[in-house]
Amino acid sequence: MATTTTTTIPDNLTRDQYVYLAKLAEQAERYEEMVKFMEKLVTITTPASELTVEERNLLSVAYKNVIGSLRAAWRIVSSIEQKEESRKNEEHVMLVKDYRSKVENELSDVCDGILKLMDSNLLPSASSGESKAFEEAIAELDTLGEDSYKDSTLIMQLLRDNLTLWTSDAQDQLDEP
Repeated sequence: MATTTTTTIPDNLTRDQYVYLAKLAEQAERYEEMVKFMEKLVTITTPASELTVEERNLLSVAYKNVIGSLRAAWRIVSSIEQKEESRKNEEHVMLVKDYRSKVENELSDVCDGILKLMDSNLLPSASSGESKAFEEAIAELDTLGEDSYKDSTLIMQLLRDNLTLWTSDAQDQLDEP
């Protein structure tokens, strides 16, 4: 019987050491651990300072791979659920539905994690340069291939929405007496 171990992330490492460990986890294709290393880096460095381009890329790669794996699992389980429903195998349908729910909860937890990290650490440390970078990135979309274009536009839409919310929240705080 296989057992899973929980990786404990040390609190006393330097920023460079967390980056190194995140790269190591990436090379080993251990993306859940990569997420943990990058989360720790984000919590110790922000909102006091911004992430470097390399750090932002590592955070993005970590979450993209964890979420991608869960999405793939969800698609497979959903497909099996449909097959079992068409066979009218109620016992299997119930088991598959429970399993799909488990995968959905894991996916939701990962998404909640990055959203909380963005709200509590990343957005407060963002400077006005992010708005400029966003506009420059939009201009570059036309040079991408179809798959990259779709991925990038989705990410850019999410970033735009978050940037808009953050900017309006910041303005509301300035307007308060």
